[in-house]
Amino acid sequence: MKRSRWKSLYIKPQYLKQKQSENSQISRNSSILPKFIGLTFQVYSGRIYKKVIVNKEMVGHKFGEFSQTRAVYSFKKNKKKK
Repeated sequence: MKRSRWKSLYIKPQYLKQKQSENSQISRNSSILPKFIGLTFQVYSGRIYKKVIVNKEMVGHKFGEFSQTRAVYSFKKNKKKK
């Protein structure tokens, strides 16, 4: 479900106040601001932190969109029995 337009983009105030280091951790539900372009953030995928480098096409989206939570699964072929 989308966030209403009349409510602006969501970002925790602590992320705006903290010094933007190269590998700061950020929540999945935070919106990407133009101020973050070129920075690297670590986004938690449920098991590990994945690095996300922000570019200008990502502005307005959420950080969770760029950190997949599910592993890619593929079926394995069975060996033929003789």
